Amino acid sequence: MKLALNLFFLSITFFIFDDKSFSLSDYQIKKICKNEIRPSRCINNLREKKSNLKKGKKVEIPVIPYKSY
Repeated sequence: MKLALNLFFLSITFFIFDDKSFSLSDYQIKKICKNEIRPSRCINNLREKKSNLKKGKKVEIPVIPYKSY
């Protein structure tokens, strides 16, 4: 019984958080791109990724390694 209850709660959690995807707002995109060499290219690239994310397509996210000194 306990196993069935845990599976039920787990499946409910997956259904609740399945369709939610968080993308950057236009203000956040401009804030990120203001220090770039070509901010217009950066803005266009991030807006394209935002629209792909909203359409449900996979978006590649770069991971920057942490350097400790």
